[in-house]
Amino acid sequence: MAKIMKSDASVRSASPVINAGVGIVSYGYFVPRLRIKVSDIAATWGKDASVGESLGVKEKAVGAWDEDSCTFAVEASRMALKATAGANGGSGINPQEIGAIYVGSESKPYAVKPSAAIVAEAIQATPSLTAADLEFACKAGTAGMQMAMGLVSSGMINYGLAIGSDTAQAQPGDALEYTAGSGAAAFIIGKKNVIATIDDTYSFTTDTPDFWRRQHAEFPQHAGRFTGEPAYFKHVQGATQGILEKTGTTTKDYDYVVFHQPNGKFPLRVAKSLGFGDEAVKQGLITPFIGNTYSAASMIGLVSVLDVAKPGDKILLCSYGSGSGSDAFVLTVQDEITKPNRRPSVKLLDYIAKNKKYVDYAGYAKHRKKIKHIE
Repeated sequence: MAKIMKSDASVRSASPVINAGVGIVSYGYFVPRLRIKVSDIAATWGKDASVGESLGVKEKAVGAWDEDSCTFAVEASRMALKATAGANGGSGINPQEIGAIYVGSESKPYAVKPSAAIVAEAIQATPSLTAADLEFACKAGTAGMQMAMGLVSSGMINYGLAIGSDTAQAQPGDALEYTAGSGAAAFIIGKKNVIATIDDTYSFTTDTPDFWRRQHAEFPQHAGRFTGEPAYFKHVQGATQGILEKTGTTTKDYDYVVFHQPNGKFPLRVAKSLGFGDEAVKQGLITPFIGNTYSAASMIGLVSVLDVAKPGDKILLCSYGSGSGSDAFVLTVQDEITKPNRRPSVKLLDYIAKNKKYVDYAGYAKHRKKIKHIE
């Protein structure tokens, strides 16, 4: 397994984050109800049913024919706004106070037309805001969190909305098809009524091409042998070790840790290599139930952790995006999280378990428009 040497640390950026009191004000999520079992995908292509077991994924969420990453982003954002109902003396946050919206996705419905503007209109935000779509494979959503943090910290805006949303793409029969899922997570970042402060953040980035999709290509390609050691593990380890060094903390200081989860095995493996126990990872490990939601994957793991977190709990979050980079965050849960109407009314894991309908491979192919005459 790749190790990050001390010589690497000497060239890292270690500038302090000026973010006193900035953190997560609320959060929301969306997971489509359609599911396909990994064993059904394997059977379609004549593969052994144990392929899901080897990946640590049982089934994945499937976006329906009339759903896309933008509709997901809207639903997650609306839930995040609703979860502020108990803030500001019970009046909630006015969407007109949101000064920035960033949507991270690699499956946006328009090549040239911002999903962020559609989200802004849908939640009735003010036109006097900055908005953009972001792309850095599976870490574009956490990049949006960092951008919102910076704007709030500087005083330029009161609140920022960062979203990770994807209907992950995979060529029929490709290894990616077993895990590429659908879902979204949204976080409102601000200084007032914060349920979890973001104490610090740290990023680690190199040019390591393990996954890509060229202009006009419908499906991504991947260099399988690069996916683990020089890509995922090097960057997640690099960002995690960097944030631990920067904050002067150790793995024992954290109640929960959430890593990007391209499958059900990598997060557990990297946690072990860094000294985190499986229990710290378990609550935020969502991929086994809905697949890899790409830009939403680490963020939706954080949603699950915040659903059960208590004041004083410390959380380490680390995303990963192919190409390649990781963003790490240290969060501390605040008393505000215990107040009425300050979290979504239904916990993510409960929602996933109770709201699902299975489709076979033919239904999956139809909904994901893999049969080309269906529009």
